[in-house]
Amino acid sequence: MFAEAAEAPAVVARQALRQQAARTALAAALRERPPRAVVTLARGSSDHAATVARYLVETHLRLMTSSASPSAASVYDAAPDYDGTLMLAISQSGKSPDLLAAAGMAKEGGARLVALVNDEHSPLAAIADTCLPLDAGRELSVAATKSFIASVAALLHLVADWSEDAALLEALTGLPALLDQAWALDWSAALPVLSGANNLYVVGRGPGFGIAQEMALKIKETCGFHAEAFSAAEVRHGPMAIVEKGFPVLLLGQDDESLESVAGLAPEFAERGALVISAGLPDAPGISLPALKAHPALQPLLLVQSFYRLANALAIARGRDPDRPPHLAKVTETV
Repeated sequence: MFAEAAEAPAVVARQALRQQAARTALAAALRERPPRAVVTLARGSSDHAATVARYLVETHLRLMTSSASPSAASVYDAAPDYDGTLMLAISQSGKSPDLLAAAGMAKEGGARLVALVNDEHSPLAAIADTCLPLDAGRELSVAATKSFIASVAALLHLVADWSEDAALLEALTGLPALLDQAWALDWSAALPVLSGANNLYVVGRGPGFGIAQEMALKIKETCGFHAEAFSAAEVRHGPMAIVEKGFPVLLLGQDDESLESVAGLAPEFAERGALVISAGLPDAPGISLPALKAHPALQPLLLVQSFYRLANALAIARGRDPDRPPHLAKVTETV
């Protein structure tokens, strides 16, 4: 896990060049004939990348974006009307039967199918109208790291090209170097709080919510305790009821319109006695982890790169092997 996460900057640099021709052509086609909606299709870490995609597409392109349920096709043999939509199918293996069933049904129903997949020789890549290879290379650790970062980076590049966002396009040229810097940041200040934890809330908003989902999953996978992700708007409802003295909370911020709402939670949690850990928030109580200044759309991805180093260290501190979580396999072929 440690070595593979460290490879992410090189993966992103390689991927940007490898995808460029196909991505440019796809973006031009989407501008010429815009879809009526965008649908994401994914499981696990890939679905967290899809959450990031939803916020990017809706804010940059103003297109309604929703997540498809693979079980609607694979279990219920049903599908909505996909005519005129764009489906973004995100997968490491491109082999899971439920994703293949849903992707095939969507394409038959009129969707333009784009596969963001690590195995470009997979069945998913074969049926796609466009394949954007993640180019993450072989990933041995059960916990996906570099392939997740590759998925989000590919989505950032696609949205930037499609929307012709000059500022984001310029920022993306520096993403590999920023990921290198993020990997070097020291988040070990969180270790004493989390080494004996039984629960954790990870809270973000906008694209940061997808990153919060990914962090919570990695805590469960590699560190063996319960973690749950929430939007900064949703956590104020029922989930607040179980936050009490000593309950750890990790808050994630990026420099966009969502920052104030996330930052406002920090003193609320602190008043309840929670152990507040934050990254990307100004003047928050508790433990403040280092974060890089960058284009707001890139900041959440940089946070997860720093987090992967922490998760690896935390798993080891708790006596676990981060590369081989119990009861899990690298490829989960759900039906």
